[in-house]
Amino acid sequence: MTLFKIERFTFVFQLHTMIQLLASDIDGTLLDSDRFLSARTLQAFDKANQLPVILISARMPQAMYYLQDALKRREMPIVCYNGALVLDQQKQLYSTTIPYIDIENIARIAIEHDLHCSLYRNDEWFVPQMDYWADREVNNTRVTPQVQNIETTLAYFKETQELGGAHKIMLMGDSNAMDSAFAKAGNLPSQLHLYRSKDTYTEISPLEISKKSALELLIKECFPEVKVENVAAFGDNYNDVEMIAGVGYGVAVDNARDEVKAVANYHTDHHKKDGVAQWIEKFI
Repeated sequence: MTLFKIERFTFVFQLHTMIQLLASDIDGTLLDSDRFLSARTLQAFDKANQLPVILISARMPQAMYYLQDALKRREMPIVCYNGALVLDQQKQLYSTTIPYIDIENIARIAIEHDLHCSLYRNDEWFVPQMDYWADREVNNTRVTPQVQNIETTLAYFKETQELGGAHKIMLMGDSNAMDSAFAKAGNLPSQLHLYRSKDTYTEISPLEISKKSALELLIKECFPEVKVENVAAFGDNYNDVEMIAGVGYGVAVDNARDEVKAVANYHTDHHKKDGVAQWIEKFI
């Protein structure tokens, strides 16, 4: 028994000394049932205050800053829109967007199927009305959108194409209508990535993005001394699979999709039970 304890202590100590950076998804991974950072999570990250902490999310920048503030990591770079936008202190390290023609086609599909259509670029978020879906996102992200009819928003994106297209389009609504819209959007002659995060949610992004490639770029630009094999990353959903598989210490929370658990080196507790904090307490 004593020998086992010594060996386990040595293993944990080695892990502690090897990890150089922590990266985490937000929703379904880091946040608790109140969609914020629990006291235990904040304490765990305080304990790991010697390590850079990178938030990687489908969220817009403004929906991530208040979490950085709570973690005392506001100076850190962030990966937004699943990798379509990478920022370091407001400086763009990387940006790729959906072109206007695709924005218009998706918006028309949303109108045809009576779906809510949110359009995002940088820290801009446009909704056609404050309906159930917009209210829900406001509650989840603590960001207030700009409300205007879809034709006005399309005209704005068309007139400002020099600023880029949309970093993300989000469709929300009835699951049966979403089935039809998802199929129709998938048949468009364009290079888009369609991600059905829930039966009632479809997130649309530029095809070439990934959290993994965005994290690798961020590390190269901001933390050249960090090796990817010395990064611990936490996630729960399909868009986390490549990132979890690509780092040295991939950690899946208990509520993660089976595909995430299959590629993870470590499993931890449910996000509502502070799974990320538990892992940090144990290994950092």
